[in-house]
Amino acid sequence: MQMNEQELAIECGKENNLARKQLYERYAGQLMTLCTRYAGDRETAQDILHDGFLHIFRSIKKFTYQGEGSLKAWLSRVMMNEALSYLRKQKLLLQQEVPMENLPEQMDTDDGDFEDLPPSVLMNFVREMPDGYRTVLNLYVFEGKSHKEIGELLGITEHTSSSQYYRAKCLLEKKINDYRKKNR
Repeated sequence: MQMNEQELAIECGKENNLARKQLYERYAGQLMTLCTRYAGDRETAQDILHDGFLHIFRSIKKFTYQGEGSLKAWLSRVMMNEALSYLRKQKLLLQQEVPMENLPEQMDTDDGDFEDLPPSVLMNFVREMPDGYRTVLNLYVFEGKSHKEIGELLGITEHTSSSQYYRAKCLLEKKINDYRKKNR
């Protein structure tokens, strides 16, 4: 029997293994995508996903159902925090920088003009970014966080977040332009 979000949360809180299995099967794919966006590689993303589900099952009693979609949002937030925690522990967030001379001087595509780009190619470009750039880009673009919020989450200044985002956009722009030149 397929449970709705609220029933799943309640039953997982009661440590019901069938509910836990159903929760995992329903959301693991989407959460793995989120983990991969932050981790950059599948093996690390799988580790984060595993640790994230352990955290979810330990803390789901604290979850408060607030309507359809609230469980998925909570799961995504827990998994995002797990990914950030992993990156902080590995000290990967701001270690790698791309020298400014390797970035284009001026970005020349319109934001969101990616119709000619396969989504898998775009996601590969994001995965290939240095961890700090990728993390800030994910938080800003996909999670809708402000640079102030990103700074607080990552323990960096608002200016550093803004700078990392700018560099991430420039690097992404360069990769997109190189891809387009090769595939004309």
